[in-house]
Amino acid sequence: MAHAAPASGKASRSGRMSGAERRASERHGRTPDVFDARTHRMARIAVPVVLGLIYGYWAAANQRFGGPVTGWNLLFGFVTALVFAVLCAALLAMAPRMPREVHAVLWAAFTGAAFGFLYSQSNGPVWETVLISLFVSAGTFITLFYRYYTREDAAGHRVH
Repeated sequence: MAHAAPASGKASRSGRMSGAERRASERHGRTPDVFDARTHRMARIAVPVVLGLIYGYWAAANQRFGGPVTGWNLLFGFVTALVFAVLCAALLAMAPRMPREVHAVLWAAFTGAAFGFLYSQSNGPVWETVLISLFVSAGTFITLFYRYYTREDAAGHRVH
C-alpha cells in the first residue's frame, strides 16, 4: 500500500525529520513555538492577573491570621492583587529590553519586595523580614543573571 509523502514542515508518521528539517532545527537550536501570536498576547495579560489574584489572596489571608473575612480584608486583597499584577505586567513588558544585569536586578528587586511584603503581613520582626527578603533577592539575582548570561552572546544579543 502506498503512503503519501509528508508535507513540507510537518513530521512524518514515524516521527523522523527530513534532511532539510533537521538542518533547520539544528540551525535555530530551539523547539518550535506551539502557540500562535494571539495566545501569547492573551498570556501577557492573563498571567499577571492570575498571579496577582493568588498573591492578593495570600496577602489577605496572612493579614487576617485565620480570622473572619471582612470587607477591609477583601479590599486589601484586591488592591494588593491589582498592584502586583500591574507591576508584574510592567516588568514583563520592560525588563526583556534591558541589559542582562539590569534585567536580573529588576526581577530580583520585584521578587524580594513581593516576598518581603507577604512576610511582613504575618507580623514577623522587621529585621527578619528585611534579612529574608535580601536572601530571596540575592538568590533570584544569581539564578536569573546566570540564566541571562548563558543565553546571550558577547554583544548582549539574546540567543534563542
